[in-house]
Amino acid sequence: MLFKNITVIDKNYQAVAHQNILVEGNKIVSIGSEMPQGEVGEVYDGTGKIAAPSLFNLHCHVPMTLLRGYGEGLPLQNWLFDKMFPFEALLSEEDIYWGSLLGIAEMLRSGICSFSDMYFHMPSVARAVHESGIKANLAHGSASGGKADCSFKEASSYNGTLKLLDYVKPLGHDRIIVDASIHAEYTSGPILCREVADFAKEHQLRMQVHVSETKKEHEDCKRNRGMTPTAWFSELGVFDVPAVAAHCVWVDENDIALLAKHNVTVSYNPSSNLKLGSGIAPLRALRQAGIRTVFGTDGAASNNNLNMLEEIHLGAMVQKGAQQDPLFLSTADVLTMACRNGALAQGREDCGALKPGNRADILIFDTNRAHMQPVIEPLSNLLYSAQSDDIVLNMVDGKVLYRDGAYLTIDIEKVLANTKRIVNEKLTQLEGKKVFE
Repeated sequence: MLFKNITVIDKNYQAVAHQNILVEGNKIVSIGSEMPQGEVGEVYDGTGKIAAPSLFNLHCHVPMTLLRGYGEGLPLQNWLFDKMFPFEALLSEEDIYWGSLLGIAEMLRSGICSFSDMYFHMPSVARAVHESGIKANLAHGSASGGKADCSFKEASSYNGTLKLLDYVKPLGHDRIIVDASIHAEYTSGPILCREVADFAKEHQLRMQVHVSETKKEHEDCKRNRGMTPTAWFSELGVFDVPAVAAHCVWVDENDIALLAKHNVTVSYNPSSNLKLGSGIAPLRALRQAGIRTVFGTDGAASNNNLNMLEEIHLGAMVQKGAQQDPLFLSTADVLTMACRNGALAQGREDCGALKPGNRADILIFDTNRAHMQPVIEPLSNLLYSAQSDDIVLNMVDGKVLYRDGAYLTIDIEKVLANTKRIVNEKLTQLEGKKVFE
């Protein structure tokens, strides 16, 4: 496929006009002003459009689309234990599959090519990823199941992780990477954490974990364990493998030093942190310490969407306001976080930037919209003006998955019907009510 005469956001996150992008298989073959010779397949006219690298969502719980709008107006601990956990206890493998497809459809429409996810019934999530064509790093979140502690083999996540590895191995592609995961300090014990960390090292898996999302979590850990969540996880070896720590809203100077020492990536999830009243992550301090920072939406139940364009827009604005510094986080900085940094954090070295040899993960934005004109600084338009409806094409690994409002690998009407049925069943069981028609 050839994208002809299009403005390209290049590998340095700079806009270059009148370029041609040739894609063969799942790779970008060439980018330049010269027209490629020979057979190129479909020619896509890029006049009035921008080609940008696709976005990486580094913290998500995609099946939680089924819980969107449930448990509104509660702080994190009440929201989790009074609403989320009881609802989730009713979800079957098939429910998780349909909820995942709904979330993947939403992510494709907002420009995401890959996401990192910790949840349960993960083979069902992997099935949705496999069928839809998106990429993902998937992990079965480990928790002690209401006990103070347990071994990894006693936790449901042990068999869950083995089942996920078994499901992914024969698929014949590398779009799905299996990670290890510990849900959080407050749902785990030291034996579990140490054994999950050892399992990750033995099987060369990356790690996903929630860290210091709320002040209560952070202070309770200091009081109960004599140290912060970051220090506790560090002591137990959780950060001895490449790790993504989600949130890190309440980390202190010593925590930041530990995260930097272990080369931990921090997922900045502004919408969820603001909506749950958790706070604002200290992004400047994290970045100054040399920590790789990325963006995440978190689950749709705490956001309440999976729109990465909205996430990077809000995330940049919040930090500029909090720092009282309009120069903090340039447009190139933000796109690097959302693209290249996200790819590296997932272990996808050949992704995250538009350049020859990289995977063909390409977004096409239509600038012929009132809110996208004039195009004086293309990066500024993408970050501060663009809406998800401006994305007219999302190519992942060289395959077009979404184009001009249509999903090419997902039966969206079937997904919508099934998710509505599932939520009605669960709401009837829990509260004797149904969704609004």
